[in-house]
Amino acid sequence: MASSLTQPSIAIIGAGPGGLSLLLTLFKRGILATVYEREASSNSRAHLGGMLDLEWETGQRAFRENGMEDVFRKNSRRDAEEGRICGKNGVPLLIHSGDENAGDDLQKARPEIDRRVLRQILLDAVPQEAVKWGHGLTSIRALADGQHELTFANGFVTVVDYVVGADGGNSRVRPLLSSTTPTYHGVTGVEMSLAPAVAALPENRDIGEGVGQGSCYVAEDNKTITFQRNGDGRIRCYAWHRNTLDWSLPSDPKEAKQVLLDIYPDWAPWMRKFIELADESAIYPRPLFYLAIGHRWEHKTGITLIGDAAHLMSPYAGAGANLAMRDGLDLGLIFADAISKGLSKEEREATIATWEEEMFVKVKKFSELTVSNLDAFISHSAPQSAVEAFARHVGQE
Repeated sequence: MASSLTQPSIAIIGAGPGGLSLLLTLFKRGILATVYEREASSNSRAHLGGMLDLEWETGQRAFRENGMEDVFRKNSRRDAEEGRICGKNGVPLLIHSGDENAGDDLQKARPEIDRRVLRQILLDAVPQEAVKWGHGLTSIRALADGQHELTFANGFVTVVDYVVGADGGNSRVRPLLSSTTPTYHGVTGVEMSLAPAVAALPENRDIGEGVGQGSCYVAEDNKTITFQRNGDGRIRCYAWHRNTLDWSLPSDPKEAKQVLLDIYPDWAPWMRKFIELADESAIYPRPLFYLAIGHRWEHKTGITLIGDAAHLMSPYAGAGANLAMRDGLDLGLIFADAISKGLSKEEREATIATWEEEMFVKVKKFSELTVSNLDAFISHSAPQSAVEAFARHVGQE
């Protein structure tokens, strides 16, 4: 006989775009849930993360369906939609400034928003006590009736009716559903940035002019550097090249910079200047990993995955945050519908299992696109192969 369903206790592991979109969707519909995040506070990664271009049917939809379109419109940046592709000489081969006919119509646009701003907007829209900082999940144990026991590094232990793994590529929740682990792309590198005060100096105007208003993708010699202009004036870059996973930088920042300068020896002066002036306290390794294209799992009661925990991919389709927010929204709506209709647990689980199967299909094309785009940008055929890939992408919008 089907069990009756009252409001289940829901634990969301991870306070990224997916986990917070799920929490927001539930909160807006009167459903309680708790996010557990390993970071000490919302300021732990204040200067990390670049821009995200949120799409109408995914990231923007998570705002719209939660009554927050105006908040997104206020905090997003249309001017940052500009994207340019250059070779290592820094001369733009393609400049795309978004849909010139879009006007105020967000459906035709892909406004950019800083990752840190996105997180703060979502945090401000949910109860402060619903996000537990400093809670790194160390173990998860399946119990009877679909419940799970969660143990955290700080000693806290809790039992919940439903757990959602929104905890990224190195998910602690995923092993309960899938034996698949992330695969190394064969591409590694660093994230670096220029502090706003340094980027604004008159003598560094050449860097700002090279980057432009939004993103600048530089590709050649089987290497790439992507520059992004954040809303607070910081200019960020991700420098990637093909190498083995054991590649690393010296711990001394000046030595690390010299290694990078040796990797990009004949690139434009303003690019090398960026490396020389980069914030020495903020040089982070960024090897690229992905989950196998077509990754899937058999549904289990009381547990699922969203975002990178479910479908980790490289950033070369601009899809990661968008898909995570769509996952969070869709799953939240399923819970809300099940609770409002008084569905049994079995009926709820059947609906979630169907959603999982649909998600597997929807994300596959983006997983394939990230692989092909990465190979176009980090290629001996770049920058021409990168221009062609970008032109195809723009033509499909």
